[in-house]
Amino acid sequence: MSRIHSGHKGKAGSHRPYPLTKPEWVTLSSEEVTSQAVQLAKTGVPAAQVGQNLRDSYGVPSVRAITGKRLDMLLGENGVRPEIPDDLQALLKRVVHLQRHLESHPKDLSNRRGLSLMESRIRRLARYYRQRRRISENWRYSAAGAALQVE
Repeated sequence: MSRIHSGHKGKAGSHRPYPLTKPEWVTLSSEEVTSQAVQLAKTGVPAAQVGQNLRDSYGVPSVRAITGKRLDMLLGENGVRPEIPDDLQALLKRVVHLQRHLESHPKDLSNRRGLSLMESRIRRLARYYRQRRRISENWRYSAAGAALQVE
C-alpha cells in the first residue's frame, strides 16, 4: 500500500489486539458508558476525544468491546452525531488555516500545492460520506463554505 499523494510506500499505524471482549477489570456497564459518551458529546467534544476521555478518565479500553457498538453508531442512535464527520471537519479547519496563510504569503508555492492536495482529499472524503449518507447529497466543498463551517 502506498501513501496517497507521494510515491513512497508507507507502513500502517498501530493495530488494536484482535479479541474485542470486555475485560473483567472494567466495572462500568454498557449503559453507563453510553450515558458518559453522550454527555461528553453534548458538550461539543469530537468523537475521537470522547473515546480518549473515556479511556483516560473512566478506564474504558474500548467502547466497542463494552457496548458492542462503535462510538460513532452509539452517538448517532442518541442523536448527538455531528452534522459533518470529525475527520472532514478537521480537514476543513486545516484548509481554512492554509488559506489564511496563503493570503499573507502568496508566493508560498509548496503550501499552495499542499492546499490543492488537501482540497482533493476533502472532495474524495465527501464523496465517500455522500455514498454512506452521512452528509447530505447536495453538500459540496467550496473555500468560502469551508470558512463559514469552521467558524
